Amino acid sequence: MAAPKTELAEYLEKEIKKYDGIMVPIKASVSERMFTKKVPIEKLHPNPDDEFCNKTVGPNYSIYNRYVRTFQRFGTMDQSIMDDPITVEKVHPDGYMILNGHHRWAAAMRVGIKMIPVKIVNLTNEVDIEKMLRASNNDKRATLDLDEVVFCSKADDIPERPLPFPVNKMFVERIRLGLPALLHYLGRHGYDVWVYSSGYYSLDYIQNYFKRYSVKVDGVVTGVARKNKRFSATKKRTESKITKKYKETLHIDRDLMVRVFRDEGSFEEHEIKAEPSEWSREVIRLVHSFK
Repeated sequence: MAAPKTELAEYLEKEIKKYDGIMVPIKASVSERMFTKKVPIEKLHPNPDDEFCNKTVGPNYSIYNRYVRTFQRFGTMDQSIMDDPITVEKVHPDGYMILNGHHRWAAAMRVGIKMIPVKIVNLTNEVDIEKMLRASNNDKRATLDLDEVVFCSKADDIPERPLPFPVNKMFVERIRLGLPALLHYLGRHGYDVWVYSSGYYSLDYIQNYFKRYSVKVDGVVTGVARKNKRFSATKKRTESKITKKYKETLHIDRDLMVRVFRDEGSFEEHEIKAEPSEWSREVIRLVHSFK
């Protein structure tokens, strides 16, 4: 016998049905995305592609109840929710779709919090990728993971010089030493540079970040962790278009670079052996050896 639906499960089902087929992401302006803002909680909509809304997975009620208790104790004065806003994407016909923070949203709604802080982002979509591909005349590309390779994420990573104040307050991530030189080298030698992230970064946030280091990034794909049925068809189309565009791809990781040849259906593996201070120089040396 199936377990009875909870009040939250019923609400999710109702909301998803209400917006099914009509909710479409739209681009938010720079001013909308610049700062955290408070919006009415009824303007936030659950993401039908998130595990939180999946009937076979659903909310983690342990996490949900913990937030409920916290918000009941501190109510609208709770500062933790201000320090960690809910990440959303602006949508048509109204409001915002939740990308990260479903449990906090549901708990805040449960205890009657009326206004909730959000951080609005513009994720890369299929149209953006098509524009990126049309803008390039190269048939080679290099890919790097923002979270694992580009940004400092390990204790022994050495960062590039910090950006000047007040720009450093807007771009808080620290890029690894030598990345600007490496990306500049790749661009000069006929490679489009594509960066990927499973995080919910805005497309222009990443592009503008690299501009601060005088580096051009040709392709940006964010939110790639969205592995769901609705997104899979779009993902397959975009991957197919990218594959057709480039005859050669360099997948650059921390310890390994894989060189893939589309037409031959073959690949080469090149180990990257270098101290953090010499990592970018070693990658440049390997790429130079391909000539």
